[in-house]
Amino acid sequence: MSPLRAAVLIALAGFVVLYLRSPRDPRLAFRYLRWVLLLGASLLVLAPFAWLVCAVFKDKSVLNEYVFLPPPSTWDTTLNLDNFRRLFKGEDTVQGKVFFWQYVLNSVFFASAVTVVQLVLCSAAGYALAKFEFYGKRALMGFMLGSMMVPAVLLFAPIYEMMVKFGLINTYHGVVVPSLVSAYGIFLFRQAIVSVPNEMIDAGRVDGASELGIYLRLVMPLVRPMSAAFCLITFLTQWNAFFQPSIFLQSQDMLTLPVVLNLYLGLYQNDYGVFLAGTAVAIIPPAILFFALEKEFISGLTSGAVKG
Repeated sequence: MSPLRAAVLIALAGFVVLYLRSPRDPRLAFRYLRWVLLLGASLLVLAPFAWLVCAVFKDKSVLNEYVFLPPPSTWDTTLNLDNFRRLFKGEDTVQGKVFFWQYVLNSVFFASAVTVVQLVLCSAAGYALAKFEFYGKRALMGFMLGSMMVPAVLLFAPIYEMMVKFGLINTYHGVVVPSLVSAYGIFLFRQAIVSVPNEMIDAGRVDGASELGIYLRLVMPLVRPMSAAFCLITFLTQWNAFFQPSIFLQSQDMLTLPVVLNLYLGLYQNDYGVFLAGTAVAIIPPAILFFALEKEFISGLTSGAVKG
């Protein structure tokens, strides 16, 4: 019998024993079952990450031989840092020797720049749509909602032609400019700012605050959870972006991590350890950002769930 089946049978036997001890009050048994199910779900979610961590330290000769780690008696020969050494040794390109850290910095710059600009523009547009009345507001909102129904892939051809005419191909401007504003982000902030009391904004105007001051000092602090959630979602989206950087960037030293990792699939097709090491490194920045914004992210998911 496999260890997995044995663990399942033991867990079920524990539930049966607890239920038979007090069939009239089975709350303890069902509480135990709930914890067992939650533990099983957690193990299923964490198992791929555990496999990845184990794989990046295994020697390529035993990479596919063991599911997780080899026997401890063989660790001195089967576990090493060769995958990371080959990953960070650099590769010769037309632009010279390019190290893996360059790709990491490219992705950090691209994702951070788009996130910051979208935060400013989308929040300002959401504030305008939530608290101002102007001619064509409904038509504008309808157009924006309609634009969200168009798949982004269909827009790559016209955007590429525009970037060619503007001379922005193979530049970071050509990658960042098409992602400066998000209709999804505007409506996200609009729904969050609708809940800000109009009386507070009017009080700020009476006290002599400018519209920019009201936006920065009154509105944005009140929607900080939504801002954190939006920053995390946008950063992850841009961090994992593949089509746009692969189409607009042509120099090897300007590529981002998703594009490079896809190239590694062909370059290291017989040595997946290097590819997995790169994947492990690529997970670290988004993970750090998520744990830093975890509380705000959870509360921000429901901050805009009001009728407006």
